Amino acid sequence: MESISVFEIIKVGIGPSSSHTMGPWNAASAFIRIIKRERSIAEVKEVFLEFFGSLAKTGIGHGTDIAGMLGLNGEDFTTINTSKIDEKIEKIKQDQTIKLGGEKEIPFIYGYHLVLNMHKSLDFHPNGMIFKAVFEDGTELVQDFYSVGGGFIASQEKNSIQKQCVRTLYPCHHGSDIIKYCEKLGFKRFSDLILINEESWRSQEETRQEALNIWRNIKECIYKGVNKEGILPGGLNVTRRAAGINRKLLGDKIYKNMDEWFQLVVDAEENFTNINKWIACFALAVNEENASFGRIITAPTNGASGVIPAVLMYSQAFTEFVSDDDIVRFLLVAGEIGTLFKKNATISAAMGGCQAEIGVSSAMAAAGLTEILGGSIGQVLMAAEIAMEHHLGLTCDPIKGLVQIPCIERNTMGAMKAITAANIALESDPTKAKVTLDEVIQTMWETALSMSDRFKETSEGGLAIAVNVPEC
Repeated sequence: MESISVFEIIKVGIGPSSSHTMGPWNAASAFIRIIKRERSIAEVKEVFLEFFGSLAKTGIGHGTDIAGMLGLNGEDFTTINTSKIDEKIEKIKQDQTIKLGGEKEIPFIYGYHLVLNMHKSLDFHPNGMIFKAVFEDGTELVQDFYSVGGGFIASQEKNSIQKQCVRTLYPCHHGSDIIKYCEKLGFKRFSDLILINEESWRSQEETRQEALNIWRNIKECIYKGVNKEGILPGGLNVTRRAAGINRKLLGDKIYKNMDEWFQLVVDAEENFTNINKWIACFALAVNEENASFGRIITAPTNGASGVIPAVLMYSQAFTEFVSDDDIVRFLLVAGEIGTLFKKNATISAAMGGCQAEIGVSSAMAAAGLTEILGGSIGQVLMAAEIAMEHHLGLTCDPIKGLVQIPCIERNTMGAMKAITAANIALESDPTKAKVTLDEVIQTMWETALSMSDRFKETSEGGLAIAVNVPEC
């Protein structure tokens, strides 16, 4: 089993969905690289893209088609000016051309070269897509891809096509591995082990800087979210709420930039109700940005991108554990817990329902918070177990295929559960726990396999049907 860096689980992303936006975007970029490896962009006459299963059924609401076109057009979602996305897509549709790989303009007719096939699913995974390049000499290059959660992509031939297989010095594929190696090395803190393992990808200082870069992006995303009013795109007419909550909590206080705003939050009245509202505000801010094709931190998915930011922001605003070291340790531990779920279950809602997104993110956040609040290694794992245990069976039933209802509010609940799980674990003896993290991960996977496909991101069951709002 290959090792996964924590920064493949917690990373810069773009809304609204890691599986339905980032995954197809990554796949399109990967297909461009395959074309360059096998032939050349200059030899391509036409390119075709067909989405299947869940990608097709909720594709419009998730911007799957947009992601596919921008990926083929040579755009990078980590650097693209998100305010220009609509303009770029409109140009492709109006001109009926695409600049393949950013190099060659070729004909591209939406609905002919790009198709959402809602009547067929590929066997390998619900989030399937097929790319085809037709060359000037009439030959073809065809490649299947599958968006397997968190922006990760795979093909039937290769389980992951994004990176080379890496094996860390102390491979941690289960919670029991973490306990074993920490005892062997005499570590008292979970994060000490992860910091060493991350050296398989980069130096310890580079790991610290990457974690702090993630934190900076989190603060920027929340700040943007608490300062934007209006209606979210997509047709549901969902009103942004984070800005209103922020305004009420701060009263008549004025700020000119992110740092001034953050200091006002830190200095705000600390009672249970206010802190509770701030946590909800942080989560809402992130997921309202996510719903608007904003740049967010995928952790481990976009639909669950507000949980870890809300809990980490809570720790920095309302606890005494506010050093850079605390931030780094939080993110290392949270990311490592996410790798356990990815390797032994799933972080894809199309495979496991929302337990695979909000449930996993809540477990990650609970573990990270417990780590910096002084929890033992056993308590950190226990916190993750408690958080996931109370998300088991959570369905994914987005209304109109949008990452808005119930997704945005659900992030606030995941954050609250994470904090509660951490507090319970810190007051508990993990040696007396009846369920281990490894057991709850296995149970989550079994639950995912037993869950009806109607409740796995298809908009064919649950709230999506109950409110009688047609799909996009």
